[in-house]
Amino acid sequence: MNPKSSILIVDDEAVGRETLESLLIAGGYDLFFATNGPETLEKARDLTPDLILLDIMMPGMNGFEVCRHLRADKVTAEVPVIMVTALDDHDSRIEGIEAGADDFISKPYDRTELRARVKSITRLNRYRNLLNERQKFEWVIHQSEDGYLIINSGDEILFANPRGRLLLNLPVEGTGPISGKFMDIVKKNYNCEPEGLWKNWPNQPVKDTNRQTLRYLVRPETQTEENLWLLADTLSLPSVSGHNLVVRLFDVTEKMSNQTNTWLFHSMISHKLRTPFNAILGMICLIEDISSELSNPELTEYSKLAHEGATTYFNSLESILQYINLSKVIQSGPGFNLSELSPLISNLGTDLKIESISGSGYENLKDKKLVLTGDIFEIILLKILENSKKFHPANTPEIEIEVSEVNSKNIKIQIGDNGISLSPDQLSKIWMPYYQADKYLTGEVKGIGLGLSLVSSLVWQVGGTCRAYNQEKGPGIVIELILPVRDN
Repeated sequence: MNPKSSILIVDDEAVGRETLESLLIAGGYDLFFATNGPETLEKARDLTPDLILLDIMMPGMNGFEVCRHLRADKVTAEVPVIMVTALDDHDSRIEGIEAGADDFISKPYDRTELRARVKSITRLNRYRNLLNERQKFEWVIHQSEDGYLIINSGDEILFANPRGRLLLNLPVEGTGPISGKFMDIVKKNYNCEPEGLWKNWPNQPVKDTNRQTLRYLVRPETQTEENLWLLADTLSLPSVSGHNLVVRLFDVTEKMSNQTNTWLFHSMISHKLRTPFNAILGMICLIEDISSELSNPELTEYSKLAHEGATTYFNSLESILQYINLSKVIQSGPGFNLSELSPLISNLGTDLKIESISGSGYENLKDKKLVLTGDIFEIILLKILENSKKFHPANTPEIEIEVSEVNSKNIKIQIGDNGISLSPDQLSKIWMPYYQADKYLTGEVKGIGLGLSLVSSLVWQVGGTCRAYNQEKGPGIVIELILPVRDN
């Protein structure tokens, strides 16, 4: 429902105010009244009405003076004023025009003429106000650091502000129609993640009370360009031809990177420092307990083992410190060589106390190197295996890792377990970015766990994809990663 137009009626005589009220009340206006000049100026400033019907002949401050004061105040300067007068001489109209009046109407009133003029001016004023607001809005949108687009039901881009054009790799200075559909343009520059939430585009994803279902556009990191995360918010608006969609592209790269790096750093410290530290501590305690019973060669051997543990600990710490200083944490350094996958699987199985873990399919891919560095890939595999153990009913999963070549640029890694199966709803949310699921980064969220959210963030940043599905035979799930490989 459109808001009512407001009219301020100014007349020092009650009969004059009542007459105008009786003529206009049926028009559905909000009517306000003033009886003198100072009261008029005060109410006009408070109300900023759509129209002022101003009687000229008033004691003290007459209508001409009131009009001049209205025009001198920036708040009321553009409020339309119709002067109401019993005078019909030329000089009075000239003075009224000089004072800033927009129109005149004489007493006694012609009912039809009065209503027509009031309707016309209030409508024009409402349109003018809307136009002013639109111009302000367009200026704000034009200057915005966020991308804004308007898309019709055919997924065609009707409007894109300069930032939106820049983010979609379109001519920034262009103002004409944009050829091509929104999704076609997006897919040339970004990966749409999580993939499942984009399948029903342009329909908005359903939200539940526990997690927000948010769509992201992710530009993968390269050797020369950092990754970019855009949050794609949408708002459906009715239009003459149906519904248009307003799309806001909001850069959340810093937030995603900061939180990904925080979780990655914690994971690296926990994983890389725990094992060598335990070895050092255990060996020192052993030497302390039985030093009196040890021969010199035995003491030398145990001391050597403690020294090797300390060296491993120091090297791990150096690796972490190097990680902190990397500007590109995902791809800096040598990529992970698949020839190292077998010992990595064995070591992780030992660390996590997973007795049944095997791998296959990578024998013929030993010359392939992942875009991901060894440290990052190790964390990804660690998180997946941790989840498999954590959510297995007895914490004793049987895990099979299968590697295959998708094409010359990508490999597929499937990590299957025999734990629990998930509902379609859980599978659809398994990759939700963790900062939506765990507001305070406590790690205490019930459900699937935050490890896979970290996995998805790391994989998406290099242009890879993640998929989870239930085992066909028996309980358990399969985590499937498509990961890019480096050019030889």
